[in-house]
Amino acid sequence: MADAPIADTPASYKVVGSEVLLRTGRVIDIRSDQVVLPDGSTATRDVVVHPGAVGIIALDDGKVLMVQQYRHTVGQLLWEPPAGLLDEPGEDPLVAAQRELFEEAHHRADRWDVLVDAFTSPGMTDEAIRIYLARAVRPAEEPRYEATEEERDMPVRWVPLEEAVAAVLAGRLHNPMAVMGLLAAQHARDAGFRNLRPADAVWPQMSPWPGSKRAGTRPS
Repeated sequence: MADAPIADTPASYKVVGSEVLLRTGRVIDIRSDQVVLPDGSTATRDVVVHPGAVGIIALDDGKVLMVQQYRHTVGQLLWEPPAGLLDEPGEDPLVAAQRELFEEAHHRADRWDVLVDAFTSPGMTDEAIRIYLARAVRPAEEPRYEATEEERDMPVRWVPLEEAVAAVLAGRLHNPMAVMGLLAAQHARDAGFRNLRPADAVWPQMSPWPGSKRAGTRPS
């Protein structure tokens, strides 16, 4: 009998105590849980509670659209796909992705598919991300979005997909959405874009939590 297809499995150990250690009032909170392990012992697990995010691999004529953004945490200017937080309560992730492609890169796209779903660092945060593949990409006709802070005047560049993938494998690109999205986009293209999930595919891992600024109550 053949093995079942490999897949992650929802599971939940019993939590006997939980405390919010830090409420930032911005994006994340930090929570500490007391978890009962299978042998009956308990362990402390600290969780960075995060609203999640979407990213967009915009592909046109064999090139991908990349933006360069300063990331203070790692002290680097990173080349990344357009991306944004899911911190608008009730916003559909596809709508969020379409908005971010416009706001960060001033482009629109007529064809959308799901490329990758992932947890960015499941050992420390519940951040879940969805990366879309956008095709039939075109410059936006509306006035450009007025960005602020690190997003003001971000460089935008179209890069050949092969060149971007080579940069990942050579250790020159490090943003996780870029790494996952670019490799997946190359695979999808080489497979003739077959078996991509539709843009409205179910996403049970998506967090319902809208971020510390908007939450107002203890994160679950």
